[in-house]
Amino acid sequence: MNKKRWNIAPLAPEMYIKAMEQNGIHPVLGQVFYGRGYQTPDSALEFLGVYSHSQDPFLMKGMEQAADRLLSAARNGERIAVYGDFDCDGVTATVLLTEALRRLCGNSEGVKKQITPYIPNRVDEGYGLNSPALRDLADKGYKVVVTVDCGIRSVQEVIDGNACGLDMIVSDHHSVGAEVPPALAVINPKQQGCAYPEKMLAGVGLAYKITQALHTKAEERGFTGLEEWHPEDWLDLVAIGTVADIAPLHGENRVLVQKGLKKLNTPKRIGLRALYGIAGIRPGNINTVTIGFMIGPRINAAGRLKSAYDAARLLTSDNTQQAGQLAQELESLNAVRQQKTREMQEWAEESMPEVAQMPLLFATDGRFEQGVVGLVASRLTEQYYRPSAVVQIGEDESHGSCRSIPEFHITEALDQCADLLERYGGHAQAAGFTVRNENIEALRDRLIEVAGQELRGKELYPALNIDAELPLRQCTLELAGELAKLEPCGEANPAPVFMTRNVTLHEVQRVGKDGKHLKLLVGDGGPPIEAIAFRRGEEADQLSLCADLVYTLEANEWNGHQRLQLNIQDFRSVEN
Repeated sequence: MNKKRWNIAPLAPEMYIKAMEQNGIHPVLGQVFYGRGYQTPDSALEFLGVYSHSQDPFLMKGMEQAADRLLSAARNGERIAVYGDFDCDGVTATVLLTEALRRLCGNSEGVKKQITPYIPNRVDEGYGLNSPALRDLADKGYKVVVTVDCGIRSVQEVIDGNACGLDMIVSDHHSVGAEVPPALAVINPKQQGCAYPEKMLAGVGLAYKITQALHTKAEERGFTGLEEWHPEDWLDLVAIGTVADIAPLHGENRVLVQKGLKKLNTPKRIGLRALYGIAGIRPGNINTVTIGFMIGPRINAAGRLKSAYDAARLLTSDNTQQAGQLAQELESLNAVRQQKTREMQEWAEESMPEVAQMPLLFATDGRFEQGVVGLVASRLTEQYYRPSAVVQIGEDESHGSCRSIPEFHITEALDQCADLLERYGGHAQAAGFTVRNENIEALRDRLIEVAGQELRGKELYPALNIDAELPLRQCTLELAGELAKLEPCGEANPAPVFMTRNVTLHEVQRVGKDGKHLKLLVGDGGPPIEAIAFRRGEEADQLSLCADLVYTLEANEWNGHQRLQLNIQDFRSVEN
């Protein structure tokens, strides 16, 4: 679907732009801030400068109890399981908290057996806590289970864990359900009564806050060896998990990712260095795009198609040969994942011939693979701009993954189907569920009915939010440098988008494999500028000699020289 709604931000008042300039903010950057709701220079400067809200982990409800119990278990030699999730956020959170707890205890071989990770198998166990796993951990002598990136909707499973004699600690950033699990401690800034100011930390961000709390309390209690490590040692993992999980990059997340990117660009982890080499990633040039499109997908591929433990082992490896083998394994799995996603999308589309008329896409197939259904749902939602549910049919139970659009809160929709589901959870635009096969048809009908009611009368096209209209002559390397102050860009802090009307297309050339992309040379009276339009190659013959362009600015480096390029987000031909 190429049709988009162009939403152009309102023009900032002249007095606002002058006030921003007096504070050293470029007028175009000032316009960007105004359109994004930063109504005073002070609010913009706070975004660019020092995060002023408290980052004290003990402001989180449940943190005091969680840190006390974990430290007590660590000091007394009790067995602790860090129970995570198989996606990138879950894997990085699991590795982070496991390593931190081991570091507290001296990191000996005995400690590695005392404090261990547990990541459920996507196919055999599914997402989140499961009671058989908790009973097995109790039987093996574990006393404490602390979850990361899961558990907030696992009420019965926490009850079962309590019954097994486990002290359950839940840390999870997902939406809180009607009932909070009866754990020893629940850490989720979204829960009622939590005073922590940042509500949108990823699962790995919460694991980091727990580590901060543990370090503080360990210092107070005279733990030895603390001078050799600090919670900031794990900010590389925080950056990877936060960006890969599409957490909003403002507030504390922005601070954490900024610091984490510095560590990723000078990597100490042998596993990351091996992954960089296999994937062609150059330290020094790593940004949020690198995480989102290169690092994150490779870590995710392990849990999608094989075992998330492979990704965890890569991140913790201290052996160059082992790290190289694991990195190659993740590279191969990622290639298979890409092929399977394309294939399964075709199957899904074949099963839904009347896609354009449906308020919600619902595809089921026994050939679907559980680890890929979320990616297929993402592709369908992106292509057709409809909420999507893709379900892998199992023997008795089936597993589905959902993706949605801003106009439709998918987890609240699943709340209206709770009586048909075994388990479910997620966010506004992404969720997962388990359903018994006899309930699939009823679930499909109800979700489509709910979507039909909520989306009735709405024009369902993706919105392209444009920060400002500019003449091309203002597009310079200097401006690109000013806009770079917004980095790291990502969810809720996108790269600035601009529009220029009546641009002359001097050259239009199809490039890439099968001519998939368009390379352009464009101008509006000044020196022409190179531009690239990804995945728009088929439209080359439809373009006239003049077009309105929507784009982002990029400063590309080649042989030590920087060159400006427009990354075309959309275009509309103009007939003169």
